[in-house]
Amino acid sequence: MKEFSRTARIADFLKRELGSFIQKELRDPRLGMVSVIDAEVSRDMSHAKIYVTVMGKDSAEEAKESLDVLNKASGFLRSQVAKINNARTTPQLRFYYDSSINRGQHISKLIQAAVASDRSRYPEDDGE
Repeated sequence: MKEFSRTARIADFLKRELGSFIQKELRDPRLGMVSVIDAEVSRDMSHAKIYVTVMGKDSAEEAKESLDVLNKASGFLRSQVAKINNARTTPQLRFYYDSSINRGQHISKLIQAAVASDRSRYPEDDGE
């Protein structure tokens, strides 16, 4: 159980720090507005999957250029994190597009449309 909490702590640390470094340190115009959504660290702490979204990009294909920039900068980002991380090793970073937010927004729109459709069909029933 202790091992899980350590990987979870490292993942949380990476999520916070990478979000900050990406915004402040990377000056590539192809990057866009990137948000770090989640991080998963392997049990042996050697690798980390970093999940991001890019504002205005609705698919991994649209976000490909931003992901390419992040993955090319992963060594730099890893070295920046290592400077403030007092662990013996800092995981290798790999960036992935996270579509869960877009899926959630899509599902929310579908639900709103269904509710609006029901209300137009049954206007006398106010949901009680």
